[in-house]
Amino acid sequence: MFSFSKSHQPDYTLITVLTIIIIFGLIVLSSASTVVAYQKFNDGYYFLKHQILFGLIPGLILLFFTVKINYSQWKKFSLALLIISILFLIAVFIPNIGTSYGKAKSWINIIGISFQPSELMKLALILFLAAWFEKKGEKIKNFSQGILPFLFLLAIISFLIILQPDIGTLLVIIFIALAILFVAKANLWHFLLIILSGAGLFGLLIKIAPYRMARLTVFLNPELDPLGIGYHINQAFLAIGSGGIFGLGLGHSQQKFQYLPEVIGDSIFAIIAEELGFIISVGLIVLFLILIFRGFKIAQNAPNEFAKFTAIGIISWFGIQIFVNIASMVGLFPITGIPLSFISYGGTSLATSLAAAGILINISKYTKI
Repeated sequence: MFSFSKSHQPDYTLITVLTIIIIFGLIVLSSASTVVAYQKFNDGYYFLKHQILFGLIPGLILLFFTVKINYSQWKKFSLALLIISILFLIAVFIPNIGTSYGKAKSWINIIGISFQPSELMKLALILFLAAWFEKKGEKIKNFSQGILPFLFLLAIISFLIILQPDIGTLLVIIFIALAILFVAKANLWHFLLIILSGAGLFGLLIKIAPYRMARLTVFLNPELDPLGIGYHINQAFLAIGSGGIFGLGLGHSQQKFQYLPEVIGDSIFAIIAEELGFIISVGLIVLFLILIFRGFKIAQNAPNEFAKFTAIGIISWFGIQIFVNIASMVGLFPITGIPLSFISYGGTSLATSLAAAGILINISKYTKI
């Protein structure tokens, strides 16, 4: 039996890389957000201050909290966290509590405090599946005892997120769940069946929503309707291309002047490329790759199954968001609205990501050496 007293130093490489990414994210957010912040709030640093107050500070508190708590303790609270997260997902549809952003009704506003329940769901689902799969053991290979309950839970969560609708977040959550399922050594045929069923579901969701079909059409033909459905991706291409090798200089983006949509959200990588150029952009990607590699290394050397599944879920969460966000900006994936982890504006996203990073760092203290 593994002894939790046999701890050692945490993964300082992971901590260092994460620190650099967060500081870099605040710097580029301060630049990318100035125009839209001044136009909306007459304060060029509104979004930066909001990110620090409602994302970074709560996130650092949660990070220090989760770093100190032994990761095994989260097993006790995993079911409660999942139930609370599901209730929050339901609450977004309650009048005067749920609020909308764009087309998605995915926020809760209680006594002036807003947060996005789907971000909490990502972490809650990881902890619950890690505890549940560890308890199931070999029974996960049994369709009725392992796969059916898994699909039932995923169906409930998916239904609530589809109603918002927030298909980008749903994509991330399903990927996280499948990553943990795969590492839990589910039956390969069951795993493939779930993937095919999921692909069919996404195909149906794309078909029934014209704007999703338009995004897919633009992905296949970026030059199509550059002033209409192709506007976003073509402006992103223009931003990235105009940055060249060394960029236009921090603060000198042209696209952030109301040309490129969502400059502080899912389009922020295009602003990074425009202002700081190819070399810095590649450097950021390298930092992300190191972060992901260290996460998988922690999972590989985890002391037990719960720790391994939790680490895989967390690093898969970061990895899929990073990949899809950057890939969508360079035309390798359809635009989905998925934020760039630790960089894009969003207090709930940053806070929950830092909380998850704290759990990962705690696990790194108990890895096998």
